Amino acid sequence: MRMTTWIRLAALGTLLGFAAFSAPAQDQSTDDVAAAARRSREQQKNAPKPKKVVTNDDFPTTPPPQPSGDAKATTGGKQDGDQTAAELAAENDPKNEVYWRKRFQKLRDKLAQSEKELDILQRNLDKNQVQYYSDPQKALMQQHDRSDINEGTAKIDAKKKEVDSLKQQLSDLEDDLRKAGGDPGWAR
Repeated sequence: MRMTTWIRLAALGTLLGFAAFSAPAQDQSTDDVAAAARRSREQQKNAPKPKKVVTNDDFPTTPPPQPSGDAKATTGGKQDGDQTAAELAAENDPKNEVYWRKRFQKLRDKLAQSEKELDILQRNLDKNQVQYYSDPQKALMQQHDRSDINEGTAKIDAKKKEVDSLKQQLSDLEDDLRKAGGDPGWAR
């Protein structure tokens, strides 16, 4: 029994010795950390302020108010909507590039809008053809009547005729450009 007591005391003494040597090391490391924190705070105080970075969030989202007609008259400056007589004459001259480009662009815009509307009508018709009615009375009525599908088909046919008409007008405009002696590149 004496031997185990001696072993326990030796182990306890060894542990206390290690703890005694490590305690001053912890105090020193704590002092080093505190000193480093103080130096860091002093450097931050003395450091120059960062420059302001301007982002999209700094600008207002509403457009600035437009000046009235009086401001235009007093400044004498030309604004976006103003056109001289020479520019207006150039736009109405059939031998001018601006005239042809505007006509082609206007017709292409109408054609693109009509094609989008046709696509939407076709999607709605497809949806109506697949649609299921949970009300049995409505389902029976739609099975025999099909009014929504017939209306959709009629609208699609009318829109297809409009698209074909606009394509024909575009082709006719290209022929008119050729006959007027204009550059074929003006049609693009």
